[in-house]
Amino acid sequence: MNFHHLLLAAALFLSAFVSISAAHSVASDDPWTAVPGILARIKAPVFPDRDFVVTDVKFGAKLGGTHDNTAAIAKAIAACHAAGGGRVVVPAGLFLTGAIHLKSNVNLHVSEGATLLFSSDPTAYLPVVFMRWEGIECMNYSPLIYAFEQENIAITGKGTLDGGASLDNWWGWTKHGNSKRPPGTPAPTGASTRRLGVMSDNNTPVTERIFGDGYHLRPPFVQPNRCKNILIEDVTIVRSPFWELNPVLCENITVRGVQISSHGPNNDGCDPDSCRDVLIENCFFDTGDDCIAIKSGRNEDGRRVNVPSENLIIRNCVMKDGHGGVVIGSEVAAGCRNVFVENCVMDSPNLNRALRFKSNARRGGVVENVHMRNVTIGQVDETILSIDFTYQEGADGPYAPAVRNVSLENVTGKKSPRVLRIVGFKGAIADDIRFKNCVFEGIASSEQLEHAGRISFDNVTIIPAKKPRPQNAGAASE
Repeated sequence: MNFHHLLLAAALFLSAFVSISAAHSVASDDPWTAVPGILARIKAPVFPDRDFVVTDVKFGAKLGGTHDNTAAIAKAIAACHAAGGGRVVVPAGLFLTGAIHLKSNVNLHVSEGATLLFSSDPTAYLPVVFMRWEGIECMNYSPLIYAFEQENIAITGKGTLDGGASLDNWWGWTKHGNSKRPPGTPAPTGASTRRLGVMSDNNTPVTERIFGDGYHLRPPFVQPNRCKNILIEDVTIVRSPFWELNPVLCENITVRGVQISSHGPNNDGCDPDSCRDVLIENCFFDTGDDCIAIKSGRNEDGRRVNVPSENLIIRNCVMKDGHGGVVIGSEVAAGCRNVFVENCVMDSPNLNRALRFKSNARRGGVVENVHMRNVTIGQVDETILSIDFTYQEGADGPYAPAVRNVSLENVTGKKSPRVLRIVGFKGAIADDIRFKNCVFEGIASSEQLEHAGRISFDNVTIIPAKKPRPQNAGAASE
């Protein structure tokens, strides 16, 4: 009996537990020896000991949530940058603002008790800027916090970033609808998304892909674009219009101690996109979409830019609600490699998957060297590991995706319909998937394996869910 069949049998055997052991068919070299070298390159920026408080009279920020402080914050950032760097301090209180554009050597420090409330008026994010939207470059509304080609930038402090999104503004642009749109009316985001996709397919110059006013591509909350040496630490993020943290084509990134709780549509927690040397640690994710989703550009535009995401370390994080805990894709046309996930906790009846890969034959991409260890999974409502190549367009395209060299070690789960779901098509590659020293309890369904390559199990225990006892069990016959 091969191991595919053995796992199927284990999940179907609902009256006891099954222990699966097998020798690996791959090299025994420990992939985790690469981690110290990656960490040695990831260094959080350090800033001069200078504070520029936005409420100082020369800047003019005002408390209360009604005064527009966009210009005041911009003045403070410009002064800090001109002085050679330091902290731009938002003191305790509520401050309304529009787009914030960071400059080199500036640490935007949101103090404990402070809230930056971002306007829900789209015009507050004009003029349009060069950005990436779902993996495609364009000119669009500015991200709420944005930086372009800057170095040594940070967002820190125990305050709150409030995107102000709701179904009556940003979120209402999506298929979820809002109270003001008649039932059955198409979501305005759809037409804008299709327009951008056609421009990408036709290789329209990015400067001609103009959106913003009159279109409906929601801005991400934080997008540093083509930046180096980034720190995002301790802040709380709520009510994001779209993706929350979305560094694009950046390197040397530290995301530490961030608390994200935002349940709007497409509210991914942290989406490094074509980034290198990334550390995400001690963070909390409770999201309306993927908690962490690693990307590298979408379709033709991703292949045009052709920069993979590589060398990412995710550790000591908590994932609650979301479509996936750690996800790679679906916009992964340029590929992804060297991802290490350890010492995390994932647990919610509203968390669909723990480790998720998603792509299709239009997005393509090679994903390799993804390793997870010492992860505690309470409950997920679909599967522990998912590799889905039928996502959206599925096999309709010429770029067969690949996922290979994936390991899960010392991973435990308490309740999940299944351990493994691989759904592919001929030509796509899902190969060299390894489980070692894992225990998965509460497994209720058989594994789903379609067009899967090598899968190995070494000291893996699967404990099926208990069947409900019949109500008349043990009763005397009449």
